[in-house]
This record gives sequence, C-alpha cells and structure tokens, in this order.
Amino acid sequence: MHFTLRQLQIFESVARLLNFSRASEELHLTQPAVSMQIKQLEEAVGVSLFEQMGKRIYLTQAGEELHEHARIIARQVKDAREAIESLREGVGGRLDIAIISTAKYFAPLLLTRFCELHPQIQLKLSVSNREGIIHQLAHNEMDLAIMGQPPDGAAMVSEPFARNPHIIVASPRHPLAKMKKLTLARVADEPFLLREQGSGTRHLLERLLASEGLAVKPRIEMSSNETIKQAAMAGMGLAFLSQHTVTLELETRHLVALPVPGLPIVRYWNLVHHREKRLSPVVRTFKQFLLEQARTLLDGENLDQTDRI
Repeated sequence: MHFTLRQLQIFESVARLLNFSRASEELHLTQPAVSMQIKQLEEAVGVSLFEQMGKRIYLTQAGEELHEHARIIARQVKDAREAIESLREGVGGRLDIAIISTAKYFAPLLLTRFCELHPQIQLKLSVSNREGIIHQLAHNEMDLAIMGQPPDGAAMVSEPFARNPHIIVASPRHPLAKMKKLTLARVADEPFLLREQGSGTRHLLERLLASEGLAVKPRIEMSSNETIKQAAMAGMGLAFLSQHTVTLELETRHLVALPVPGLPIVRYWNLVHHREKRLSPVVRTFKQFLLEQARTLLDGENLDQTDRI
C-alpha cells in the first residue's frame, strides 16, 4: 500500500467527524479536495473505508481498523512536532488535559498558575466522568488526566498530588443537621442524592457503607455536582461530595457537614497517564509543577499515606 501522511490525516478527520463538510472546514480544504483524497486512499488500500446510508456516512470494518492506526499516528506526529518546538523555543506547545468533573472546582486555579509561568503553552481542557476519562486515556486522546480514584490495572501510571477529603453534607434545615453526633447507620437510613453509575465519588460512598454492612438509599441520580448541591440545599436529601466542591456553600452555611465518625474520608487527587504514553517536554513540565506545587496552592497540606482507605 502506498499512501501519504496527508491522506491519512484527512481520513482521520473525516472518520472522527463522519462528515465531509465539517472535515473540510477543520482542514481548511474544499469538500471536493477532501473527497478526492479519500478516494485515492481507498484506491491505495484496495477496500472501501466509508459507506453511505441516506445522508449519513459510516466507517466500514476496514475504515474502523485504519482509524485506530490513524489516531495513533496523528498523535505521534503531534508529539514529534511539540518536542521539536520545545527544543527550539523552550517549554511550549500544546497540553491536552482531561479532568474529572469534581476537579473543575480547583483545577482552574492550578492551570492558571501554570499558564502564568509558561504563557507560550496552548492548553486544551476537557471535563468528563471517570469512565469517559479512562476511555480517553486508553485511546491516547489526551496527555494527562486529573481524577480521584485512579484506574485499575498496570496500563496506567498514577501519582497522587493533593488531598481530597470527602464529607456528607445536608441543608441546615435537615433534621440531622441539628444533631451533634451521628452514626453511619443512622445516616444510611436517609435518602441520598447520588452521582451516576461509574462515578468515583459514588463508588467511594458505596464502599464506605458496605464496610459496615450498609447500603445506600438513592433518592435521585444526577450527573452534575452543581445539581446535587442545589438539591441538597433545597432539602431533598443528603449528599456525599468532595469537600473541594462545597467550600463556598459550607462557608456561607448553605450546607453543613454532618458529624459522622470516620469522616472526612481522605482520598487523593491523582495525575494519570498511560504507561506507554511518550511525555513531551511540556507534559513533563506540567507534571513536575503539579507534583511540587499543587498541595501548597490548594491547602498547604502534605500527603499523608496513612489517610488512605
């Protein structure tokens, strides 16, 4: 097979967007030019890469296989370009980071500080849940991820960089808010406002209750911490959240932390990347920054491995 890197780049764009018009806009090419390059690529590989049903296009089996390789190649080309640029101009280039939705309450502070130190860096930030980030890591769709519970298995490298205390909160008007001492069993009798299945925070709560032979009573599932906070403030139920997500609400007494023995549970924010990921100079610089300065910027506390559960 004889095809060019440019044809592969054009194919990757069309395969990702599944739309010739949008791909041509992304590539700054005319649609006929994109169509011609795809046709020449199909002739080179000897099979059809797309099929059309009505007005929509889909990848064939061969197209899906080639797309997997095209994404890897595109990423390697990007890494090579950024490595050369960094060597030529110092620390610079593009930094792709994915964060768990809970981390959006503190990650901007860290990223702002980093960008102040390295203004030539172009930053791309995406927010997703735990399952979405694990998928992105496995498919090499970002450089680094910030998340709570790190992925299982040996394919990922995970390093803790800051404390992540979790508490149970309620509206000040909730009956339990007036009690000075509570048991986990008493709290488990109350309905909870929960994140969706796959959420690391939900998994931690379920593990906490299961350790005492208890089970959570879900009142409603929500995919947003903001919605959970609003519902808890309205008195709809209890919420188990990272303390970083409710700092303002606790200070203004819109929410209160319940005095449950054993809480807060301190987990850690982790910096995660694929073990086979080649870290560019800008990625290595950010990783070093986070490991050295995040604890001081967030709360000034040192990591204490005895807090782990």
